[in-house]
Amino acid sequence: MKGSLIKRSPCSWSAVIELGRDPITGKRRQKWYTVAGNKKDAQRELTRLLHSLDTGCYVDPTKLTVRDYLEKWLADYAKTNVGAKTFHRYQEIVRLHLVPALGAYPLNKLQPLNIQSYYTHALEAGRLPKGPKNPPEEKRGLSEQTVLHHHRVLHDALHRAVRWQLLVTNPVDRVEPPRPRRKEVNAPDESQAARLLAMAEGTPLYIPAVLAVCTGARRGEILAIRWSDLDLETGVLMVRRSLQQTPEGLSFKEPKNGRVRRIDLPALAVEALKLHRGEERKQKELLGESYQDLDLVCCHEDGSLWRPESFSPAFSKFARLIGLKSLRYHDLRHGHASQLLKAGIHVKAISERLGHATCAFTLDVYGHLLPGIQQEAARKVDAALRYALEKERPTVA
Repeated sequence: MKGSLIKRSPCSWSAVIELGRDPITGKRRQKWYTVAGNKKDAQRELTRLLHSLDTGCYVDPTKLTVRDYLEKWLADYAKTNVGAKTFHRYQEIVRLHLVPALGAYPLNKLQPLNIQSYYTHALEAGRLPKGPKNPPEEKRGLSEQTVLHHHRVLHDALHRAVRWQLLVTNPVDRVEPPRPRRKEVNAPDESQAARLLAMAEGTPLYIPAVLAVCTGARRGEILAIRWSDLDLETGVLMVRRSLQQTPEGLSFKEPKNGRVRRIDLPALAVEALKLHRGEERKQKELLGESYQDLDLVCCHEDGSLWRPESFSPAFSKFARLIGLKSLRYHDLRHGHASQLLKAGIHVKAISERLGHATCAFTLDVYGHLLPGIQQEAARKVDAALRYALEKERPTVA
């Protein structure tokens, strides 16, 4: 088959495909496609269209809506390439937000302005009502962070459409996403952590609190720790998996970033774990066959899994009872990181303990917790320069 390009404007071209003459009427048949971009983009799209027609793989993009494409992306790509919990979050974003706002557009007609308008609406009145429909005056917008997440999901989905040759360019690339305001992390200090541990001793929350304060591990990682992951003689914890809760139930997955990591335990944690292991063995003997031996360190009295979504409310309730009203379990992770930074521990070691992908991410999240770091930097620069200047100045006889 033959094709040609016709320039319509500096950033718009028509790709024309010759389909031969109609066998009945004898009229010339053509298929026209609008391509946004430069001539190279248009040439690429024309080549793709001709190839797909020749090989029988052609899909008319004018018949594929954003709704149809996003559902296909969820089923054919996201479901097998992201974690179960992430997939369910993607489903919620697509079906509750992106499809109602953008789903009716033909995929190849979706414009940056359509997407930008959606972001504006979401920020102003995008929060979904709970129960009966809220009156207009009660409508509230989504946060900048939430809309940014929608932006990332849509960008990833349409990037895949470009890879699948359904789009020439990704319209999300030309849209300005919202910029979230930085949220200050709530990092408990040593005295608050000590109060928590002292008050929690003797309760089921004690060991999870010790592990969070002493390792900075995530909730799902701590609830998934097995005794086989611990070497109490050398004081080492290997974080190999994480417990997640989805609508399908509980399951284990790889730790975030997919990396098994080693965490050296302080003596306080080792001592607490040794005592806990002895108590758990007694409980196992007491319950006999009714005890679920899953080799878990943090579990219910019968050995069963502790559901993450019931664990967090239990911890928050306990924190309120002991006077730490605003403390969440995840805040113990922040506290561990901030205490290490204040102690002068190298950021590489902190990043590895926390399981962050990069040291830059660790500093970006926790660097502001060191209010004196700039003053210390200025003091050291001043001292070094003064010393160098004294050496350069001529000695007066």
